[in-house]
Amino acid sequence: MALEGKGWYIWQIRRCEGGNAAQIAAEAVASGLSHVLIKVADGTSAYNLDPITGADLVPSIIQALRAKNIQCWGWQYVYGYDPAGEGAIAVQRTQQLNLDGFVIDAEDQYKLPGREAAARTYMNVLRASLPNLPIALSSYRYPTLHPQLPWVAFLEKCDYNMPQVYWVNAHNPGEQLIRSVREFQAITPFRRIIPTGSAYLQGNWQATSADIIDFMQTAQILNLSAANFWEWGHTKLYVPGLWETVKAFPWGGFPPGGEILDNYFDALNAHNAGLAASLYASNAVHVNGDRVIQGNEAIRNWYQTLFGQILPNAQFTLTGSSGDQSARSFQWTAVSDAGRVIDGSDNFGIVNGAIVYHYTFFTLSPP
Repeated sequence: MALEGKGWYIWQIRRCEGGNAAQIAAEAVASGLSHVLIKVADGTSAYNLDPITGADLVPSIIQALRAKNIQCWGWQYVYGYDPAGEGAIAVQRTQQLNLDGFVIDAEDQYKLPGREAAARTYMNVLRASLPNLPIALSSYRYPTLHPQLPWVAFLEKCDYNMPQVYWVNAHNPGEQLIRSVREFQAITPFRRIIPTGSAYLQGNWQATSADIIDFMQTAQILNLSAANFWEWGHTKLYVPGLWETVKAFPWGGFPPGGEILDNYFDALNAHNAGLAASLYASNAVHVNGDRVIQGNEAIRNWYQTLFGQILPNAQFTLTGSSGDQSARSFQWTAVSDAGRVIDGSDNFGIVNGAIVYHYTFFTLSPP
């Protein structure tokens, strides 16, 4: 099953909704999650066991999430000192828990000399017993800054790449995500990217709601199928507002086959620049009487300006339309804090369901 939508990492189950399986599942549903990634192993040891009784805390969480049709992935932090042993516990936990997928968290220890051989040993153990399981690598956002890590040895036997796009001490997640994707596109093999965003605080820095929205909108513009966040327990405890931001974000975009004008006006009235830009082809052209712009990023910036400055808090209304699946002409009005539009007149050129050309005309009258 393909991985699509929003997901959260769980590090310590006891720190998430008090460890209550029913509450974790209910919160996952309320937040529109498609998947949850639970730590099930650390090195050669099983993880998320009760420290007193030794009871495994993971099965009840998986049972509750599965009952709500939410995928359950496991993850393991690996060190590389005993790669065969780490692979064995990964296989054991995956089979025991019947996981939907597995994530390998490889960081500093895998930058030590000789770790390429360790990575190959580990991956061979996994794939010998889990030949069809979706497997992902979770590591640094920029491979050029960490050339010592054996990227190829891991990615050769992975299905996904889940870079940790943590923008600590900055507030430009979209820019950093674009750079991350471009750097991985230069590596062979290239695997589908599902990035992880930093919904946390560290020292005097913390991510903002604007950061989270920028991260998810950029992921959608890049046509990434899903995005994850670190980490459920920390975010809920220290920065609950960021949880609410992720929760409110409509990751799914538009239903397949939706009428393009309906989708377009839904995006306008949601004031969501990312959703609006997602309706356009990657090389689409947007034209008005003053300028011509091209590409998703430029078009998304245009909508951010439209929603934030030109027509803030606007309510858009479609008043008429004509055309077919390849070309649409339509008229519209808008009422905003900055004024009214009564003469909106636009044209779409459409190829394979995506807008490739958009001409827009409107004048703004005082409120």
